[in-house]
This record gives sequence, C-alpha cells and structure tokens, in this order.
Amino acid sequence: MNASTDLPLHVTIPAAGGRVRLDGALWRPESPRGLVIFAHGSGSSQFSPRNRHVARLLHGAGLAALLFDLLTPAEAAERAQVFDIPLLSGRVRDAIDWAERRDDLAGLPIGLFGASTGAAAALVAAAGCPRKLAAVVSRGGRPDLAQAALADVHLPVLLIVGGADRAVLAVNQAALARLPGPKALRVVPGATHLFEEPGAIEQVETLARDWFLTHLCPAPGRGDG
Repeated sequence: MNASTDLPLHVTIPAAGGRVRLDGALWRPESPRGLVIFAHGSGSSQFSPRNRHVARLLHGAGLAALLFDLLTPAEAAERAQVFDIPLLSGRVRDAIDWAERRDDLAGLPIGLFGASTGAAAALVAAAGCPRKLAAVVSRGGRPDLAQAALADVHLPVLLIVGGADRAVLAVNQAALARLPGPKALRVVPGATHLFEEPGAIEQVETLARDWFLTHLCPAPGRGDG
C-alpha cells in the first residue's frame, strides 16, 4: 500500500461483531505520530467537506486521520438511529478496535474528533475506553447528549463552538463545567453551527491540530494546550 499520499485509502471497518461493514477513508502519512478518528454529525458522512478539510491538515502535520460512516445506508435511513448515541459511540469503539488491529496503525496514540451529534458519540466512547485514547476535540458538538458520560471523561477535551451558534455555545459551557480532566472551550467569533463563514473552518483546523499535537505526541516539557 502507498503509505504516504494526499489521497485517502478506502477502508472497511467491521462493526456489531462483524455483522455490519462500514466504509471509511484513511489518510496516513509515511510515519504517523498519532491517529485521529472522526465521528460526523447527523445527516453527514465520511464525505463531510469540513471534516475532510481538517483531516488533510492533520495529515500534513504528521497525523493519520480516519473518516468513516457510523451507519450503513439502510441504518441512516431510519431517523431514530441517526440520534442513537449509544449505537454511534459503539461504532466509534469499533473503529478504535479496528485501528489497533492494523499493523500500520497499532500502537499509535488515538484522538477523537466529533462534530455535532458525533461529538456526543466521541465523548461517550472516550468514557468507555479511556486507556486507548489520548484526547478529544468537539466541533459544534452536542455534549448535552452525552451528559451521563461527561464525569467519566478524564482525557483532555477541547470544545470548539461558533460564537453565533448561541444555543450550542450554552450547552458547551455547561458541559465544560462537568468535564473533570484537562479541558478548554474555544469560541470562533461570528461563526455559525457549520463554520461556513470565511476563515472559520481554518480556525477550527488550527485549534484541533494544535490540541492533538499537544496531547497525542507532546514534546518534552510541553504543557497542556
């Protein structure tokens, strides 16, 4: 396989005990320093242009990035499953287990990047398998959908919210107070929920990259970001 490319490698992730196969895209640099697994929001997929934008930046910074469909097309057609956080967090854990079985990813520190409802799934997954993970980043996330798990997330968590996304900003402020580990809330001024404003997604990229580099592959003597 071509270990270093700007184009992602198509991968298939087994889930639900092998009964389900999930399609994904893996960006892997020549010698990755860590792996970031993405969990997209409701109505999105591995082809999310915003998440792919972030994945390419992380790839350029020496981190592998995995985007995958948390649901099969048939499952995604059932609206209730799109918001089934226990189901979605289980799929995130399936992706973590898959990565740990791959020779080219095994042993890498792992971070989770969640967007919207996917952020709730990432936080629940982080509470369920903390020893396998190093950090979490939430973009416009819904941590209120992971309320019961927040007190068990001891990993470094970065919450990124648009300044004009007031309802989501409020639930992230409340969630920040409940997270027991290293944490930060960063507000992108003037940005709405999808960070479509000029320069907004670039700010998200920079914040996420720096958080993951700090906590997945810290330099000697480097503190929390």
